[in-house]
Amino acid sequence: MASPDENPHVPGREHAVSLDAQDPLRHLRSEFLIPSKAQLKAKSLPKAESSDSSPDDASVYLCGNSLGLQPRLTSIRMQQYFSTWASQGVFGHFKPLDGSPLPTWLDADIRASEAIAPVVGAQVSEVAVMQTLTANLHFLLSAFYKPDINGRHKIIIENQAFPSDHFAAESQILHHNLDPSTSLVTIKPASLANSILTTEQIISVITEHASTTALILLPGIQYYTGQLLDIPTITDFAHSHSIFIIWDLAHAVGNVPLQLHDWNVDAAVWCSYKYLNSGPGAAGGFFVHENNSRVSTSEDGKKIFNNRLSGWWGSDKSSRFAMDNRFVPIPGAAGFQLSNPSILDITSLTASVEVFEKAGGMGPLREKSLKITAYLENLLWKMEAHSDKTFEIITPKEKEQRGAQLSLKLQPGLLDVVMKELEDRGVVVDERRPDVIRVAPAPLYNSFEDCWNFVGAFGEAVEVAIKAKNGEIEREGTKELEMTS
Repeated sequence: MASPDENPHVPGREHAVSLDAQDPLRHLRSEFLIPSKAQLKAKSLPKAESSDSSPDDASVYLCGNSLGLQPRLTSIRMQQYFSTWASQGVFGHFKPLDGSPLPTWLDADIRASEAIAPVVGAQVSEVAVMQTLTANLHFLLSAFYKPDINGRHKIIIENQAFPSDHFAAESQILHHNLDPSTSLVTIKPASLANSILTTEQIISVITEHASTTALILLPGIQYYTGQLLDIPTITDFAHSHSIFIIWDLAHAVGNVPLQLHDWNVDAAVWCSYKYLNSGPGAAGGFFVHENNSRVSTSEDGKKIFNNRLSGWWGSDKSSRFAMDNRFVPIPGAAGFQLSNPSILDITSLTASVEVFEKAGGMGPLREKSLKITAYLENLLWKMEAHSDKTFEIITPKEKEQRGAQLSLKLQPGLLDVVMKELEDRGVVVDERRPDVIRVAPAPLYNSFEDCWNFVGAFGEAVEVAIKAKNGEIEREGTKELEMTS
């Protein structure tokens, strides 16, 4: 089995090293804790002092599309939060502390909105941080999905929508006593061999069902293929037919530049644990365009606003603690808030977004992302040309139609062994059964050398998997893998 340096089809490590040396964002890698190969194999919690890995033992972590790495700053900000709680108790809600970079807990949600707004291209008043992605999706659907049985009642989604999105749309239809078989429309690719949805296909389906559609729910980036949809064009077309559209930006936020306000996006939701690096299950966020969240006052003094599920944190802050049971909706996305937010989550989120600020925003990150993803693609193309077509890249080749992800579709029967071999080599990617590996070079912390190391390890893993499939070797642990898959 050839080592990566001996693979004649892959450019040498020196090229990757030289690209890293020219990378203006290379210093950001040191802002993150990268698991070592030894840590990934460990079966016990490491000691705090052993949290750093040496460069030679660092894993190849290309899984930011599933869970981003921990910024070093996170533990610092979290400890400052714990110290505030320990020393101030309930006073932490209102009392600013000299020397603390943290806001009072009463204002933490505003600080979070200020931090995330530039990342999604929104006004601060149009974004809020709370709950999780699916919960926020339900909140927005409850506010904006208003089916009329005799007219508009359908929700349009893609047929490969992330299961949680599909469940949310289906359950909202059922909640209105409608039938998903007639009220849920799915957009399918043109053929089984091609998972990509073209803008023309999406527009064609919208056109066909326009007169009976109440709402559209689509992903900014499709989780399986890594395809970046044309958000402004599709949004404009939906609006031309008076259809409200919500975008799921789970794989787009922190990955590609977004201009939600300028694109006139109606509403959007996202999580924060992928490219935003806020930690597993951390609070998500949502966007509601200012056009859809205005509050006015009638002649008799009543507040006029779009009906939605309401909670006390969406009521005017000046009267929030009056306890008079009078809801005074806050204009903007903040008015959609329910309970007081988790300060633990917000502290983690704002710490991670501080690293984005050090990068200079999404512009420089996108520039690196395009380069490093193209570099990885080029290495894989060279490998694929000499691998008897053991895999194909199903992510769009056009750089404008993808983020920091390439999805590799393997020949049938190779996935389990390839994943196990990669894990043994300290390479972290994720899988989507039955035969796809998703590889995500996140520009904040991944290097060109990471990509080079992955391709070498991937080539070795595929070689072992083919031999195991052909019965030339018996891969240790294969039976156990099959039993637990």
